[in-house]
Parts: sequence; structure tokens; C-alpha cells
Amino acid sequence: MRRLLPLALGCLLIAAALVGCADSTSAPSESDADTPTVAAPDPDLDFVVEKELIGLEQEFEASIGVVALDTATGESVSYGGDRRFGFASTIKVFAAAEFLRSVHGPDRDELVRWTADEAASAGHAPVTSQHVEGGLTYAQLAEAAVRFSDNAALNLVLDRIGGPAALDGALEDLGDATTEVANDEPTLNTIEPGSTADTTTAAAFTASLATILDGAALSTVDTALLIDWMSDNRTGDALIRAGAPDGWTVADKSGGAGAIRNDIALVTPPDRDPIIITVLTSRNDPEATFDDALVARTASVVLNALDRSH
Repeated sequence: MRRLLPLALGCLLIAAALVGCADSTSAPSESDADTPTVAAPDPDLDFVVEKELIGLEQEFEASIGVVALDTATGESVSYGGDRRFGFASTIKVFAAAEFLRSVHGPDRDELVRWTADEAASAGHAPVTSQHVEGGLTYAQLAEAAVRFSDNAALNLVLDRIGGPAALDGALEDLGDATTEVANDEPTLNTIEPGSTADTTTAAAFTASLATILDGAALSTVDTALLIDWMSDNRTGDALIRAGAPDGWTVADKSGGAGAIRNDIALVTPPDRDPIIITVLTSRNDPEATFDDALVARTASVVLNALDRSH
């Protein structure tokens, strides 16, 4: 599937990059996103991508969902875009975005404390486990959730913004009625057969990230701050970043649990507006472990296809 995306998004992202890591306490500005118009599909491009990704699914014995939007051309490429997958830790970028949208000024610098047991019970907690005595501010916790995928940090940020239900509602307000946020860490990683709780689709996540970055939800300053946190994600080197062409920069948020391995990213080619891409994968055997190479190679197929069509 290929459609036009408002080119205003590319302009806003350039402005955000110029702002850099400026003071994140600025109040958000609200603006209405332009309505996308639909372009005719390119059967040749879609056929090539589909053929290669079917081959990857067979090789890895897995399912793939991927949607990429090229803000330079307004085109998109999709494969399995409406399939549901557990989102795992990729949800942390949306929790951080909702924190930036809803919490401002001194409230971001409120000091938070937790117990060692709370950090340990959340699972992966490389930052919060080291700051039990002194605590961190909410802004530092939001950053830790994105940069280091700290589970306890996510839980504390979720508490601040109203819990999983509030984040689910915030995504609905952005137009995402597909993603279902039901639990915090580590429960959100357990997807019960037949349940849609804690799942999403590549189409929904790509559209939601595009909306967050297009000026409809965050100020330019906060957009730049969120991208900065994603730009130094310490858990994504083997994923979309590994599959992107040489010289392209990747700001991402990874996620993985059991058979699930995902990544969502803002990918910027040299001298071009960015591409927004979501790659969701799951091994067919629920007892299998995820494979980073599947995400990297999926991203490579899609990004190179968009590059050839540019």
C-alpha cells in the first residue's frame, strides 16, 4: 500500500532537529494535522517487497508486520500492516510522548522514589536499580524508559500519566483505536492466545508516531527532545539501525519478549526528509526466542525499496 503523507511533517521534523535538546518545559502547541490524500499503488514495488518478506518469514519461521512512510515523497510501503503483534517495550516511546504532552514545567522535575523490590519485579531495570536511594525526576524516568528500555521507569511514568488506561485513551485521541494498552511491565509482555490486550499493528504504530511528530500533539521543543531520547536508544543497534543503508541515521525504540521482536523508528537519509517505520515480528513457535536479524533484514528490504523509488 502506498499513500501520500502530509509533507508538513517533514518540515516540522527539520525544525525539531534544529531546536535540538532545548528546554523541555515549553508548553505544547496544538495544530490540526492535514488530511492525507491517497495515491495509486505501485504494484511492482509492492510485489518485490512482498516476495522478499515472504521469504524472510519462511526462513525465520515467523510473521512480519511492517509499514514505512516516506515523508519526502508521501509514499508508503506496507506488508502485514494490519496483523496484530504484542508491542512489548516499543510502547515506551508513546508513554514518553504522552508524558511530554501532559506534564509541564516544574512537574517534570518532581523527584520520585521507589523500592529495590519494585525495580526488580519490573524486570529489566538498568537505571532505576542504580538509583533506589536518591530517586530520579519524572523527566529522567521518561528518558530512561526510552534510552535504556527501563521497565520500572515505564511503570512510574505510567503512574504519573494515569496508568495504562490513560495511555490507551491518549492513543485513541490521536486516532489510534487499534492499539490496546492494558498492563504495565512486565505483564504487558505476556500475550494470551486470542487476546488483543497489549497488542498493536504496524499500520497503527506508524500512523501514531507520525501524528506525534507532526505538530498535532507536541511542541517543536518536545518533539526534538523525544527524538533525542530515541536517537541514543541503547537497545536498538542490531535492529532497524543495522538494516538501514550506510549514512542513514536512526532514532528508534525497540521491544522484545520471548518470540516477539519489534522496533519503531524515525530514519533520516542524507539530505532528505525522514522515513517513519514500524517493524513487528513474532516467531511462529511461541516457545522460540526472537531474532534481531529478522527485524534488521525486514527494515533493509523496505528502506532500500523506498530509496530506489525516491
